[in-house]
Amino acid sequence: MSIWFGEPSLEWANARDETMIRAIGIEITETTDDSLKGRMPVDHRTRQPGGVLHGGASVALAETLASWGATLTVDPAKFYCVGMEINANHVRPVAEGWVYGEATPLTRGRTTQVWEIRITDAAGRLVCISRCTMAVLAKPSEY
Repeated sequence: MSIWFGEPSLEWANARDETMIRAIGIEITETTDDSLKGRMPVDHRTRQPGGVLHGGASVALAETLASWGATLTVDPAKFYCVGMEINANHVRPVAEGWVYGEATPLTRGRTTQVWEIRITDAAGRLVCISRCTMAVLAKPSEY
């Protein structure tokens, strides 16, 4: 059984211009019944001065996947989701190519969701493991 509210639109998620997501090249690539996947290039936009993937870029990918994941599981007419907390452990350097993230909810409550995000390199080796807590907020009345 799918966790998504309706049919998630990856085109809609990827069409956000003038955002950090676009600036560093993050792409949402796939949904499964219970996860959201994406990728990010390791290039001049996402490397630290030492020449490897910047930990902050990994966190940006992780929070992007958790945020879109949470957003796509709630009724957008009634709720919106924002990040409350994120942590990350960086376990392997990557100097070039792409990294791939998969976000899976650990819990989806009425007011909070917790997502685990695994970021791997092209060979499938773990690069970063992250956990992000999302707040589920009621949309204000239009009246």
